[in-house]
Amino acid sequence: MKNKTLAAWLAFLAGPLGLHRFYLHGLGDRLGWMLPIPTALGLYGIERVQRYGVDDQWSWVLIPLLGFTIAGCALTAIIYGLMTREKWNARFNPAAGEQAEPGGTSWFTIAAVVLSLMVGTAVLMASIAFSVQRYFEYQVEEARKISE
Repeated sequence: MKNKTLAAWLAFLAGPLGLHRFYLHGLGDRLGWMLPIPTALGLYGIERVQRYGVDDQWSWVLIPLLGFTIAGCALTAIIYGLMTREKWNARFNPAAGEQAEPGGTSWFTIAAVVLSLMVGTAVLMASIAFSVQRYFEYQVEEARKISE
């Protein structure tokens, strides 16, 4: 029996590592194995910023990967948390009845949805702002080079 509350919390807290996918679909889930890749690349981008500074162009590409992965997993937690009991049980607990308890919503489920909404939105906006800012700064630098 797959518990909706546990799946929402796993997606929120450990989603970038794919743990919610493994919980729901088993260790053979390809997306679960692919999720740590952009997470690791984003963490490598943060390391590059610390090592080479904010002018490192590879970090501009790598850091948003982490942010978008975290935001996507937060969205997944929201979707799981807001799924109706009937739909959850039909999808993840087909052997159980439509009203089986693991598909129910509790205050812990709502807390996962609220935190996912807050953190996911903040991370998504920060990733977009970082990407756009660095892109326009790069464009200004290239325009200065051309005008000289």
